Amino acid sequence: MERSSPRMTGGSREAPVNVSPAVAANAEGEEIEVLESTDVLPVAPEDVQWKTLFDKMSNKRSNSFRRAILQGSRQLKGCSLNDEVGLGLSQRLVRHVAYETLPREVDRKWYFDSYTYCPPPWFILAITIAEVAVFIYYGFKLDRLVLQVSSPSFLKSPLPYHPQLRTQAWRYFSYIFMHTGIEHLSLNMAMQLLVGVPLEMVHGALRIGLVYWCGVLAGSLAVSVTDMTAPVVGSSGGVYALVSAHLANVVMNWSGMKCQFKLFRMAMALVCMSVEFGRAVWLRFYPPAFPPCPNPSFVAHLGGVLVGLTLGVVVLQNYEQRLQEQSLFWIFFCVYTLFVLCAVFWNIFAYSLLDVRMPPVP
Repeated sequence: MERSSPRMTGGSREAPVNVSPAVAANAEGEEIEVLESTDVLPVAPEDVQWKTLFDKMSNKRSNSFRRAILQGSRQLKGCSLNDEVGLGLSQRLVRHVAYETLPREVDRKWYFDSYTYCPPPWFILAITIAEVAVFIYYGFKLDRLVLQVSSPSFLKSPLPYHPQLRTQAWRYFSYIFMHTGIEHLSLNMAMQLLVGVPLEMVHGALRIGLVYWCGVLAGSLAVSVTDMTAPVVGSSGGVYALVSAHLANVVMNWSGMKCQFKLFRMAMALVCMSVEFGRAVWLRFYPPAFPPCPNPSFVAHLGGVLVGLTLGVVVLQNYEQRLQEQSLFWIFFCVYTLFVLCAVFWNIFAYSLLDVRMPPVP
């Protein structure tokens, strides 16, 4: 329904001006300027609400909305992104990623139109290349690829977390570059690439890096609190944070997710996670090759899952909304920071107070 409002200019009455959103959405660029002008917006209550909606949007989302109107409302109505034809290989990849990660059609279309592969998903690729390179280096150095952890020299590297060396702060992060064997590396790399690369293409390296490194740190700290005598290796903390956050978002937005075979894909992801976690549990309780030092702990997986289901879900939930504008993000971030501080104090005082029998230095 169109609304009109008379406007008085110097005692004369001008012709009504139509300002309804429906008319504005189908108008040309000059009519959009009329919609956004201060002369018209304050007249009708509906138009005030329309302007308020614009004000609440981020700059990028506002620009995308105006661009959608200028391009014939392509992103707001008409055929879905999945029905478009004549796309090149790179465009089809971007469209596939959009349907894999975003639940709303307007977000998918905006992402499809704005993504330029610049910058590429460099963070996940760089982390993966570094982890593979370190594994190959130690494969030649230790002369083994399967169950490298059984080598006497495996834990002598400056990278793994070891409870006796917990004062070396970099080990709470660097342990991700060491893996117990090629089977451990393969499962982590498969999940990291299949889930992490599409997520980084949509949400950017900053958000994905935040979730990944928070999962990594939570994993090593969780081990230092709950499995105090065990070392930690592998990137499972970061990988499980990304995968669990993505799966949680898929479940929360189930009706809006249009990815093909989403139930099957979720089942396969859960199977891979379960297999890798089950292997880690088996290895932890398997008789160690070099007692009294136990095999690496599996608790880092659980730390990554907790980060993914809390902080990770919030980070990935609202596409293009700034993190500093999300109150729930700050709640979970403060909780995470409190956990880190408590774990640091635990590492400083608990080992001596509880008189924990530590394994020897590798």
